[in-house]
Amino acid sequence: MSVLIALTRYQLALLLRSQRWLPPLLLYAVLLVIGVWPGEPVLDGLGFAAAALLPVAVWLTWVCLTGEPAAARACAVAAAGAVRVRLGAALAGLLASASLGAVACAVVLWSGAAHGADRRTAIPLGSAALAALLAVVCCALLGTAVGVLGQRLPRGAVWSVPVMSIGALVLLVSSASPANAAVGTLVAGSREGRVGLPLLPALLAALIAAAVFAAVARRSAQRAG
Repeated sequence: MSVLIALTRYQLALLLRSQRWLPPLLLYAVLLVIGVWPGEPVLDGLGFAAAALLPVAVWLTWVCLTGEPAAARACAVAAAGAVRVRLGAALAGLLASASLGAVACAVVLWSGAAHGADRRTAIPLGSAALAALLAVVCCALLGTAVGVLGQRLPRGAVWSVPVMSIGALVLLVSSASPANAAVGTLVAGSREGRVGLPLLPALLAALIAAAVFAAVARRSAQRAG
């Protein structure tokens, strides 16, 4: 566990130093400026902030998984193993994207109006914050899963990120997707004047992300063997 924590911290430091986090951050900021308005019903804004995080999480995870120099990566793999190195990079992407989502939710809670879509029914901000964090975790986990799968795409190809973004869009619009369910819970809560907690979507997203990484890790171990 200590090795994995050290690898995750190393990947986060590498991400910050590389400044490759800047494009996904700018993308998220632009999406929030376009889609979130001060004074709008808070649950609507929180739902948009969670939904917009999914492609950003894909991009950040892909950056963490592919941004390390080849020589440094070879040394890390020799010291800790390919599976741990990949997991550390994936966790770094997850933490980075979840942190962005949490900050965005805090801004929406501060700038949004604590009422439903009818602009009369009061919405408790504490419950709204908890629901938003669950939706953020759900979207960050699914984005991380797509980013892990996207590592197999060519690193230098200009279409790698757009292809993964299409995958993120599919996850958002598909009625069977946990991300769609989590965001829908927030939007429906605004319309109905109540706060629903997307616990099941967050749990399903965690299971999907774990299954994706386990499959990729198994394949890596087979190649190493």
